[in-house]
Amino acid sequence: MKFTKMHGIGNDYVYVNCFQEHVEQPEELARLVSDRHFGVGSDGLILIKPSDCADFEMEMYNADGSRGAMCGNGIRCVAKYVYDYGLTDQTKISVATGSGVKYLDLTVENGKVALVRVDMGAPVLEAEKIPVDVSKFEAEKATGVIGRTLCVKGNSYTVTCVSMGNPHCIVCTEDVDGLAIEEIGPYFERHEAFPDRVNTEFIRVLDRQTVQMRVWERGSGETWACGTGACAVAVACILNGWTDEQVTVKLRGGDLQIFWDRENDTVFMTGPATVVFDGELFL
Repeated sequence: MKFTKMHGIGNDYVYVNCFQEHVEQPEELARLVSDRHFGVGSDGLILIKPSDCADFEMEMYNADGSRGAMCGNGIRCVAKYVYDYGLTDQTKISVATGSGVKYLDLTVENGKVALVRVDMGAPVLEAEKIPVDVSKFEAEKATGVIGRTLCVKGNSYTVTCVSMGNPHCIVCTEDVDGLAIEEIGPYFERHEAFPDRVNTEFIRVLDRQTVQMRVWERGSGETWACGTGACAVAVACILNGWTDEQVTVKLRGGDLQIFWDRENDTVFMTGPATVVFDGELFL
């Protein structure tokens, strides 16, 4: 099976062109290719497929084989793949995902896609739609999950929860770099407040336009970047009054530019996509 390894600021996936290849057991394949010792090494698997409702379809799986609805860094790489590998000559495309059809604008330099701007749609703030079980939070008079107190492993955290196609829990911390994310991340991921598990972003607000972030992704552990997470972080920061509506989110693998158009309730994400190598896997 032929594949391409790509990354969006360090969030790496194995991509399979399902216009040419057929994948029978994607969950098993995701676990195989993601293994960084015995496989290709990645945060998961993304299949690029034909679509009845968009130009292309993106089907994604986490490193543990679980199905994901949406991946912001992954969808930018899908856009680069379909253009650079000749599946389209258009610089405005649509991609069907598990959280709906997304619309992308491609910036082409020297015949290759350099940047991709993604219309990520509206943030979901209603607890039951994220989903979040608010009964598991400390008692407070609030209907949403903005600035709520959650007890995790005996400690109280002030969190804001947002869905951008995937559920996210945003936590402020004074020391992002020194955080033992591998210790606390799994407790957030599998906390009883999150029936579908959750991606957790640990952030530090640097100024009105800049936020530092590390992320623990459900099913993959710490990754170097998370596009939907960066969008959720920007929304959370704006809702809490910490930043303006245009935010640079600084992740371990690089920066993403996030803009929340409040008037039209749409979040836009702009960032790069990179091809690492093409390969062939013998199954």
